[in-house]
Amino acid sequence: MNNGFEVLSPGLYTSLQDLGRFGFEDRGVPTSGAMDEMSFAIANALVGNDEDQGALEFTLTGATLRLTGNQPCCLAVSGDMALSIDEQPVAPYQRLTLQPGSTLRITRTLSGARGYLAVAGGFKVQPVMGSVSTLMRAGLGGFSGRPLQKGDWLPLNGAASAPLTTGSKPEQRLMPQRERRPVRVIAGPQDDHFTSAGMADFLGSEYRISEQSDRMGYRLTGHAVAHSKGFNIVSDAISRGSIQIPGNGQPIIAMNDRQTTGGYPKIATVIRADLARLGQAKPGDRLRFEIVSVEKAESLWAGRQALLKQWLNQVRRAAQ
Repeated sequence: MNNGFEVLSPGLYTSLQDLGRFGFEDRGVPTSGAMDEMSFAIANALVGNDEDQGALEFTLTGATLRLTGNQPCCLAVSGDMALSIDEQPVAPYQRLTLQPGSTLRITRTLSGARGYLAVAGGFKVQPVMGSVSTLMRAGLGGFSGRPLQKGDWLPLNGAASAPLTTGSKPEQRLMPQRERRPVRVIAGPQDDHFTSAGMADFLGSEYRISEQSDRMGYRLTGHAVAHSKGFNIVSDAISRGSIQIPGNGQPIIAMNDRQTTGGYPKIATVIRADLARLGQAKPGDRLRFEIVSVEKAESLWAGRQALLKQWLNQVRRAAQ
């Protein structure tokens, strides 16, 4: 019998993701992919996978999975998650071995919004447009183009059954830290569509992530931002992190499953170095914004990538 996970409980929103589906935005297909690519890459490194191997992404609550087949499975969970194997609590950020018939229960996030489950060798799924990432609105990728459902069976690649480890100590230094500083942005590309008072309100106000937020975008509530040239523009490209201001003046941050074009002016764009942190934000969290230069944004991205590379190299050396 082939190895796989039987889904006993799917959690709130559990989907298969990788680092994204690139090269199709001109045809209306967003990149999708892991909302927190740092935690995603760390989970894969812990089990010896390439950092872009498909893994399960959990939102607020996790799934309960039973291993079928006759071979053990090496896995790792990243993110600040509460989890257990056969009702015995275990810690995230370590390599774990799940035996056939055993149950992995990932109950909820303790902080942040998302966690990741990687298995050695990955899941046996056919890529769509070069990616296994799930885009639910289009029914693309993942397992039947949708989040997990109770009764699903998730096949594992053969390499996933290899007993790569007998256990490891949790990598506590990789645990996400709750940062209180503002989300850093670059102004524009349509910052000239707002009054000076509107820009000051945007940068000086605190916003709350509303319940009407998901992988497509975060709707914020707070001080309305005033337009100077109306709230409609000729539709143009929307990137991950674009902050649109519709007619009601309440910002919307475009996220991984966003539409690829839109007709609201964009007051600012979240810098790439802060997108993983933003991916861990949840409804009720409060945000402030701070403008930085393009040069500063590039420097911050280079520093973040250097730190991630250092972490991944340390994790892989420990796994040898």
